[in-house]
Amino acid sequence: MTELTYGADGEESVALRAFTEKAYLDYSMYVILDRALPHVGDGLKPVQRRIIYAMSELGLQNNAKFKKSARTVGDVIGKFHPHGDSAAYEAMVLMAQPFSYRYPLVDGQGNWGSPDNPKSFAAMRYTEARLAKYAETLLAEAGQGTVEWLPNFDGTLSEPKVLPAQVPNVLLNGTTGIAVGMATDIPPHNLKEVVEATVHLLENPKATVSELNNFLPGPDMPTDAEIVTPRADLLKIYETGRGALKMRAIWTKEEGDIVVTALPFQSSGEKIMEQVANQMQAKKLPMVADLRDESDHENPTRLVIVPRSNRIDAEQLMNHLFATTDLERSYRVNMNVIGNDGRPQVKPLNVLLSEWLSFRQDTVRKRLEHRLDKVEERLLKLAALMLVYLNVDEVIEIIRTEDKPKPVLMERFDLIEMQADYILDTRLRQLARLEEMKIKEEQEALEKEKDDLLKILGSDRRLKTLVKKELQKVAKEFGDDRRSPIVERGEAQAFNESDLLSSDPVTVVLSEKGWIRAAKGHDIDPSALSYKSGDGFKFAARGKSNQNVLLVDSTGRSYALPAHTLPSARGQGEPVTGRLNPPSGATFEAMITGENNQKLIVASDAGYGFIVKLEDLFTKNSKGKALLNLPENSKILPLLSVPESEEAVIVAISNEGRMVAFPIDELPELARGKGNKIINIAAARAKERQEFVVAVAVLVSKQKLVVYAGKRKTVLKGSDLEHYLGERGRRGNKLPRGFQKVDRIEVQ
Repeated sequence: MTELTYGADGEESVALRAFTEKAYLDYSMYVILDRALPHVGDGLKPVQRRIIYAMSELGLQNNAKFKKSARTVGDVIGKFHPHGDSAAYEAMVLMAQPFSYRYPLVDGQGNWGSPDNPKSFAAMRYTEARLAKYAETLLAEAGQGTVEWLPNFDGTLSEPKVLPAQVPNVLLNGTTGIAVGMATDIPPHNLKEVVEATVHLLENPKATVSELNNFLPGPDMPTDAEIVTPRADLLKIYETGRGALKMRAIWTKEEGDIVVTALPFQSSGEKIMEQVANQMQAKKLPMVADLRDESDHENPTRLVIVPRSNRIDAEQLMNHLFATTDLERSYRVNMNVIGNDGRPQVKPLNVLLSEWLSFRQDTVRKRLEHRLDKVEERLLKLAALMLVYLNVDEVIEIIRTEDKPKPVLMERFDLIEMQADYILDTRLRQLARLEEMKIKEEQEALEKEKDDLLKILGSDRRLKTLVKKELQKVAKEFGDDRRSPIVERGEAQAFNESDLLSSDPVTVVLSEKGWIRAAKGHDIDPSALSYKSGDGFKFAARGKSNQNVLLVDSTGRSYALPAHTLPSARGQGEPVTGRLNPPSGATFEAMITGENNQKLIVASDAGYGFIVKLEDLFTKNSKGKALLNLPENSKILPLLSVPESEEAVIVAISNEGRMVAFPIDELPELARGKGNKIINIAAARAKERQEFVVAVAVLVSKQKLVVYAGKRKTVLKGSDLEHYLGERGRRGNKLPRGFQKVDRIEVQ
């Protein structure tokens, strides 16, 4: 509580911290309760409620003549909403736009904006408006004792606290609002589905959100685009009151062209065209040749994307556009509303509908009680009229002769004051028309109505039945089919840089001194290219221009360079160290290119290795990434491609002429590390370089292995290899005499 102190001159003073804290809290509560959040009862924010009520007070029903919007706005801000006219008019425009509201509350005439630019509406002095027919569901019962009235801002008029909505408008049109410390984002829904879910909850008060989800599967936007959020995620949104959903444009193929026919809610075709055009100008969409907007009155949305050729994958292209433009949009859901208790809260679907049903049942009860009072009052008046009819001469005589006829009439005929007043207010000409039969007929009808009202008010079951019938009647009158189909789609993926590049064959060449270049085609002889003085050919890798060139250095680190960025082979290239930063003294010992899922064998001459996917060698870091842990004094062996055959055999030969062969599936697949033992070489001998692996090869059926030792060579095939088959990591068997010092091997 703020503590006041008084100065010598009687002035009040309060601590600045206490004052500012109270002032900010007061302001935030005002924004939350009286500006930004909707009420669960009618789903309206105060400005919207005041606009609807002011229009009804002006007689602007659905069948009335249109009236200038400025007149409505003037009444709203002059009588109920003391804020800016532009803010009030914008709120009114939003309720009139069929592309913004699922069920518009205002029927506008003139320029009320377009889906491309919702704020392109004309000024309020030009447009005209009246209430839409749907607004009847909010106003029809306002004069039937259902509304709690509050004084307006200056206390001269009354305004409704909440309108007596006949359906859960809070879900039907949704709303967005930003308060202090909280916000609301409720998407629009379909009237028929909401009513079905509400009726089910009315009949089964303990129904779960999952059960209600069968009737209300998801939001229904004022557009024909698809909702692509999985149903499980939609259910989670309704269970928690929070989440996000996605909408995606609908497209078809017409004579090779891609035609977009429906856009997500609040997406602008003009902006989407601009987004696609920007990508085309930036050469990020080489597969698109042309772009046209053919939208017209008959086809409100018709965006045409022309692929460069029939070979372009339309699905893949649209997936890219969904990921990079407003052809797919995400919407936050935060079902934060002011409840019946006057407090803001994020509510799950079952709680929100339960609160609305409580509000609706209370409203219907008030309406019935109000009607019952009117019926009873009319019955008393009819009873007084019957007395007049039966004793007309005596009544006239009392009125003519008595100075104060009212008390005399009350005493003579046992009347209450209201009945006596009614008799005295009855005109003489009416007395001549009083007919006993007409009075009795009206009495009977009213007595029956009174009896029905009492039965309904005395039974919760009858009251619920009445609420149910009225809900179904509104759904029948205003309901329509779902506009936004709910379809589960895969996640949209944008093209990466390699997808946007042409897939041309290239040969990447690395020289002994570390100069790199790329030649078009696979039919060139790398060794015949010109090299700088003292330099020569070292490696060549054949691949495609949209692939990465992967290099491995003498320390076991891997590096990547996009092939399309390498200099042409017309020149002598550029030093690879200009782009990469290997450790001091390291040299590049392997180079390869290919598909990401291609498998390789990475091994050291210490006898260790493993299988790795080519994509595991990739890194954007110019310093590379650790791939193979090399034991001391060991070197990396050339990279080997792994064939798809399941019968492939790995062969390893040491410099001392020992050879072992084993099935390829015995070597594990790793992303990096030292690997497993391929052939057994004693660690001490490997460290001293007394023994090391000369080569590792992969053989499939019918392939031959050629072993070279100086000028001698031997060919091993079929049964010859069986002698060397064993388990991975064994010492292996000796090669024939004369091959104790192996130089190299070849697979034929």
